[in-house]
Amino acid sequence: MDDNAMNGLSRRHLLRTAAAGAAAVGLTAALPATAAAVDHPRTRRIPKDRISIQLYTLRDVLREDTEGTLEALADIGYRSVELAGTYGRSATEFRALLDRYHLRATSAHVGFDGADVDQLIEDARIIGYSVADCAWANYPTIEEWTAFAQRLDRAGEAFRKAGIAYGYHNHAHEFQPIDGVRPMDVIAENTDPRNIHFEYDLYWVVTGGADPVREYWRRFGRVRQFHVKDRAADGSFADLGEGTIDFPEIFARTWRGPMKQYIVENDQPRDALRSAQVGFDYLSNVRF
Repeated sequence: MDDNAMNGLSRRHLLRTAAAGAAAVGLTAALPATAAAVDHPRTRRIPKDRISIQLYTLRDVLREDTEGTLEALADIGYRSVELAGTYGRSATEFRALLDRYHLRATSAHVGFDGADVDQLIEDARIIGYSVADCAWANYPTIEEWTAFAQRLDRAGEAFRKAGIAYGYHNHAHEFQPIDGVRPMDVIAENTDPRNIHFEYDLYWVVTGGADPVREYWRRFGRVRQFHVKDRAADGSFADLGEGTIDFPEIFARTWRGPMKQYIVENDQPRDALRSAQVGFDYLSNVRF
């Protein structure tokens, strides 16, 4: 075995060890927060096939060791992931890595403005995901938001005709009015529900001053994915169950509706593999 191969094995061993070490800490941290959030016994749970993780959480370790990080996620128990790029691999190469570790991409963050939508659709078919989302947009005027929504709808129609659901992922600013109008409402009202669904990032909904449950019912049927991201008391990012967001209450009050993905994410993790482990344990064990 050459030195490069040996180094790769060593890195993967370290990643697996780090993930395993985080397991006990993660489960311990997650369960008390769950208990504190629930004031009576609840028995509903999230099916494990709906639990995923946004790979943006692990972007630094994925750049360092893509294969070892994917192996570590599989060891934690993940069976699906949401993509945010392929780390220098082609669609075919990345699909092969996912297959090697029995992972599947159920969704991906895919920007359409300035992109070749036909190529994006082809990549989705190769990698195997049937859900994609526009991850970011920000404009200073409602007129620009309206024009964006119209472009988004056209892209969503192209994805839909190819058998791929296309959606929009929010941050905080979409819930904050411009001249009395919220950009999120502009997006919703200028897109066809057949073409555009919503991936609600719960941290950013709360940070934007909105109520996730109220927003879910306001757009009932269009919210198909949750980014499950916790918020510390000072407004910073927290691992699941270690922050202030009452996820059991949100999940209980939004269970009705289309099948959803519950996607672990931490934008600025101190230890990405710990965040992945804690997140998986929390969503696997939370009752609501």
